[in-house]
Amino acid sequence: MEERTRAYLRGRFRDHYRRTEITPPPGANEREWGFIPWTEGPETTMVRHRSLLELGDISEFLVRKRPQHVYFSAGRFRDPGASSMHEKDWQAADLVFDLDADHLPSVTLGEDSYAEMLAKCKDALWRLLDFLEDDFGFEDLEIVFSGGRGYHVHVRDENVLHLEREHRREIVDYVRGIGLEFDAVIETETVAGIGRKTPTERRTLRTEGGWGARTHALLMDFLDELLALDDEDALERLQAFDGIGEGKATATLNAARNNRAQLEAGNVTVHTAIAQLAERFADRAVERDNAPIDEPVTTDTNRLIRLPGSLHGGSGLKTVRLERDEIADFDPLDDAVPETFRGHEITVDVTDGGEVELGGDSFTVSEGDQSLPEYVAVFLMARGRAEKEKE
Repeated sequence: MEERTRAYLRGRFRDHYRRTEITPPPGANEREWGFIPWTEGPETTMVRHRSLLELGDISEFLVRKRPQHVYFSAGRFRDPGASSMHEKDWQAADLVFDLDADHLPSVTLGEDSYAEMLAKCKDALWRLLDFLEDDFGFEDLEIVFSGGRGYHVHVRDENVLHLEREHRREIVDYVRGIGLEFDAVIETETVAGIGRKTPTERRTLRTEGGWGARTHALLMDFLDELLALDDEDALERLQAFDGIGEGKATATLNAARNNRAQLEAGNVTVHTAIAQLAERFADRAVERDNAPIDEPVTTDTNRLIRLPGSLHGGSGLKTVRLERDEIADFDPLDDAVPETFRGHEITVDVTDGGEVELGGDSFTVSEGDQSLPEYVAVFLMARGRAEKEKE
């Protein structure tokens, strides 16, 4: 990035912060703060180990320093400005989750557009919130569009603030479905059958929440699809599973037809063939429903995370706090475009053209000198795809 481009972005970031009110996180004076200035050269310079006392009022700091990126720590400390983590004296930490479109298994880099990547990331956000709200019952959540390629969720329920890394790791494993075994989502009870000399076991998939409910829903969807087919197609579909031959496929199909009420209730012991089929769906539920979070972010009790309301120096977009009921209609490539950069055009020298979806519109940008809406030009300059044209 050339100096005139950096100078332009620094100035326009300051203009944005002059007209923007920033709300700091709870316990802001107990957190470590860090930022990345607009420095020359390819190396990124992180300034960290700062306390809010050193920075001063956060809005005034942003106007004064107009950083490329600004962060605060998930952790809270007795002395957040100390130069080593030991000296800071850790007290507590938010439970933070990071979803990054670049790391989603459903995203194909080089093929999916920016908009498609962010749409897939929002799908992952819904799955994550399902775990956090329904499975864990967390209530104090802050949801944030990162301004780049994904979303952050900060959990600040009192009962998670003091969790150590290993306990946070257990939460990570749960939402990722790591190590999930079929027996863990099954309830087993001993029942006495009429005319039987010995009791037997009934194995029931949990249908109220958790991985059991996800596995059960997936199994029932499959059985519904199966019963909608003619017998020949249904048997062929079943025999596509390893270990299921014609006889077992026929038994499975008959059991699915004749035991609907029990299967709806989660009873997978209506027939051995059904029980064996159900086991296949725990892995399938993990593959479909897990939340593909960036695991080290959640387990790190000292992590620096982007400040909501700040600008992302790699895109020129805002880091946006979202209420739960705003997520569905939120369009990051329109709603996160700063008003400061709307309403006028500037000229830039584009070095890497192509399609740009931004501000509710799509642009085909050619290389060379281009007059573009400023928010598109800022996006391209921040991405290293354009330089500010010489005056």
